[in-house]
Parts: sequence; C-alpha cells; structure tokens
Amino acid sequence: MIALGFDLCEITRITRILEKNPAFLHRYFTSDERDYITARGNAGAQSAAAMFAAKEAFLKATGLGIGGGITLDEISITHNELGAPAYLLSGNASEWMLKAGAQKTHLSISHDAGIAGAVCIIE
Repeated sequence: MIALGFDLCEITRITRILEKNPAFLHRYFTSDERDYITARGNAGAQSAAAMFAAKEAFLKATGLGIGGGITLDEISITHNELGAPAYLLSGNASEWMLKAGAQKTHLSISHDAGIAGAVCIIE
C-alpha cells in the first residue's frame, strides 16, 4: 500500500449547494458524473456527496489536498454494472500515480444518517 485517504461529506450541505448554485456540478464533476447524479433523482445529492467525498479521499491519500495541483475533475468516479464505485483518473491525477509508482486505486463509498463517506487506497 502506498497511501490511504478518508473523507466525510454532509449530504444536506451538498443539497443546499445544489439548490443555490447549480454550477457546482459543472465545476467539480465530469459530464459522466453529472449524468449519473442527475439520473439518481431524489438520491442525486446523496450520490454527489459520496462522489465528492471520494474525490477528497483521493486528494488526502496523495497528500496534496485541494489546491495541491490536482483538480477535482481529474478524479472521476465511475460505477460498474453492479454499482461498485471506482476511480478513473486523468491529467495530474494520473501523473501523480505514475510518479508515485502506484498501480491501482481502491474506493469504498457509504452513506447513512445524513453523512457520505469514502475511503481511498492507493497501491
């Protein structure tokens, strides 16, 4: 294992942001992520919170955090046919993986009681 990152995000916070500032989705999420969030209907804010936490967990694992050279749209969250989340990295996020000698990422997302959480493992 090279790195571990963890983050929590309050779902009501994301709900309020989405209601006040719809541009939030375009600023921090890729078009595929926005399509996924929109398709979730009433659960969209929950999904957005979980995906945001996953992006932050990756940044924490790198040790860079927000503003450290990797933008959130370079960290995309995808889902397989069973709904399991995974990272799809591009740009500086991909370059960081190469420089770190990392081969793989693992992602676990959960949400309960108004909180979304994510764990990122880089190996």
